[in-house]
Amino acid sequence: MNKKALITGPTSGIGYELARIFANNGFDLILVGRNREKLEKVASELKNTETNCDIIVSDLVGKEAAIGVFEETRKKRLDVDILVNNAGFGLYGEFSKTDIDKEIEMIELNIVTLTTLTKLFLPQMIARKSGKILNLASTAAFQPGPLMAVYYATKAYVLHFSEAIAEELKETGVSVTALCPGPTETGFQKEAKMDNSVEVLRKENVMDAKTVAKVGYDALISRKVIAVAGLKNKITAELVRIAPRSIVRKIVKKIQESKTEK
Repeated sequence: MNKKALITGPTSGIGYELARIFANNGFDLILVGRNREKLEKVASELKNTETNCDIIVSDLVGKEAAIGVFEETRKKRLDVDILVNNAGFGLYGEFSKTDIDKEIEMIELNIVTLTTLTKLFLPQMIARKSGKILNLASTAAFQPGPLMAVYYATKAYVLHFSEAIAEELKETGVSVTALCPGPTETGFQKEAKMDNSVEVLRKENVMDAKTVAKVGYDALISRKVIAVAGLKNKITAELVRIAPRSIVRKIVKKIQESKTEK
């Protein structure tokens, strides 16, 4: 029997590429997202790999949505060997002017849903003394992010949460990996209201989602705790640790402003 990987947000970007990688490596999949049609399309594409795909339709926003996903897996008697908390989004703009409802939704999805799913599936993994969790953080997790203040803060939470429980789980047979991509060509920019950033990002040696997904998968399988995708991003992540934070804030703001210039 194939092991099962549950992936949230698998219909585009990094999540989609992760689904393909898991399928190509013999995993059955549980695809979780809000759009049934898109989920079914991905499942259909993966049939050629002889992967069995179960679909769970959920908006994934918040504790109750996460509980609903967990209960659905129990109802279908699906044991989750690998949990991939990929779903998330960002929002661009000055905090004083952005939509608070959208930001609360972001916190619910990026933090609450991820935490709840991990809380619910982890005991089963510990009981089996086997399991892996991949959480999508970001290079944004390593510094504050003026003009995307809430998004950067949510990713800092994901990184620190992942590191902490990875240490707690060292002797259990269960591992936790935080994948930290830098700028990646996905639908993220449109969702974050950064429609003019795509051309700017392409000039900055942006990684493609397939490459980032492979980095994440390899790190997960090797039980690495933190995986920063790309040499340039690794260097940047280390530099911001030692640079004065007042300088880091100013640099990040300048970079964010440049991404929306026409």
